[in-house]
Amino acid sequence: MKIHATTVIGIIKDGKCAIGSDGQVTIGQSVMKNNSRKVRKLYNDTVVAGFAGASADAFTLFERFEDKLQQYHGNLSRAAVELAKDWRLDKYLHRLEALLAVMSKDTALIISGTGDVVEPDDKIVAIGSGGNYALAAARVLIKHTDLGPRDIVLEALNAASDICIYTNKVFSIEEI
Repeated sequence: MKIHATTVIGIIKDGKCAIGSDGQVTIGQSVMKNNSRKVRKLYNDTVVAGFAGASADAFTLFERFEDKLQQYHGNLSRAAVELAKDWRLDKYLHRLEALLAVMSKDTALIISGTGDVVEPDDKIVAIGSGGNYALAAARVLIKHTDLGPRDIVLEALNAASDICIYTNKVFSIEEI
């Protein structure tokens, strides 16, 4: 599933994690909003999550994911797998067009509507049309600088916003 029109990047480093996104919302060729918040803290501020895709769909998934976190007492991996199963099998959820990037201080996952739950080896999650640009920048920064997760997320978003036309420079960053 190719989701465009945003950049979300998240990083775990030194026992901390940060996730950030740009704020641009586009419909077709038009920018409709510049300061949307596509990242948030969940489950007593122990999980951070971001979305790429249709906003209404993403908010539905945030609610469902938060319910799963409650049901499985904050077990991020279990909640992600259960959401992915529901998303794939439920007739209503199956039509939702979004991706979720979710993180705790030790686990980073990408959840898709096709039933995928991917845990990247390098603990960096990136989704959206600018995701690969931000991912490349983050991988370089994490290896060659002493920057913390928040600063790496900020610099990766800046890099993506210079390249991706669907990514602006109004950023939201959450960290735990």
